[in-house]
Amino acid sequence: MAKTNTIITIGRQFGSGGREIGHIVADKLGIKLYDKEMLERAAKDSGICQELFEAHDEKPTNSFLYSLVMDTYSLGYSAGSYTDMPINHKIFLAQFDTIKRIATEGPCILVGRCADYALEDNPDVLRLFIHADMDARIRRIARIYDLTDAKAKEIIQKTNKKRSSYYNYYTNKRWGDAESYDACLNSSMLGLEGTAEAILKLVELKEREGNKKI
Repeated sequence: MAKTNTIITIGRQFGSGGREIGHIVADKLGIKLYDKEMLERAAKDSGICQELFEAHDEKPTNSFLYSLVMDTYSLGYSAGSYTDMPINHKIFLAQFDTIKRIATEGPCILVGRCADYALEDNPDVLRLFIHADMDARIRRIARIYDLTDAKAKEIIQKTNKKRSSYYNYYTNKRWGDAESYDACLNSSMLGLEGTAEAILKLVELKEREGNKKI
């Protein structure tokens, strides 16, 4: 039995431990976490092969010209009519539909993939962004993937640039900006467990305040 009614979306800098923090929170609340699982589900729901979702996962469009083409396609298309549009747009809309469907099934945690934007009109959503100091992210990625600090920093910068470009392109918000989320948490200051505790407290406060409004 879930201990919450809240759907939590987590945006995260690469190396901040956002996914691991999400797993800690999910375990404590007794709810599911969707990360790569969103891709599997979207592939199943849409009939588009999963490899295509993985190839385009949180990656921006490649060129300005392609972006212009995407914009002309996006006018006049509603979710569900994926026929003649570019593949990355099809994939985004299929994922968008899946995120909305997952949210109707009850409380859960959704990591990345513009889930906060897909669910922006849902009153049960808590939108979070997890960041960390660069030194802490470098140490974490270098340790996990057995890399030099220089290589770890390069991968962090490239991955965050992709995530940022993807988010900024598909939403009307800015990736990592405080005003795009309900709260931003620094995991290098709080630690993974401490950040998870802070999220649990935020969920508790949100639900308490929400009940007062009823």
